Amino acid sequence: MAAVRQADVIWEGDLLSGKGTVSASTSKAFTALPVTWASRTESADGRTSPEELVASAHASCYAMAFSAGLGQAGTPPQKLEVSAKVTLGNVDGGWRVVSSALTVRGWVSGIDAAAFGRAAEAAKDGCPISQALKGNVDLSVEATLVN
Repeated sequence: MAAVRQADVIWEGDLLSGKGTVSASTSKAFTALPVTWASRTESADGRTSPEELVASAHASCYAMAFSAGLGQAGTPPQKLEVSAKVTLGNVDGGWRVVSSALTVRGWVSGIDAAAFGRAAEAAKDGCPISQALKGNVDLSVEATLVN
């Protein structure tokens, strides 16, 4: 069974001076978040960007994949704190997403740092958003076991 989710954007004006809003149409979890070109390439100033939305998708997907992997290994996490930093860069005269760097801190009983690191890498490689980015974007993960 496929899961389909929808987001919608309304854009007004040209690229540099225009502005838009993005809404989560399926869940209604957010509506009319402001987005501009400047929020992508300069200062966010209270507006989001496609890259920030990709970062939120990657961080949440990764947290779920990592939690699932740890649970399947018999060491479910008490807590995972995940951050994703997505970088938009000008490459050969064109803008593209060049990297997504994940950072995770985990509170997990019954596991050592080496096993935690291996599970972190496996989750990075296996999460569906990583799979969508793989081959186009440099992916990395820095994992810290807090216990």
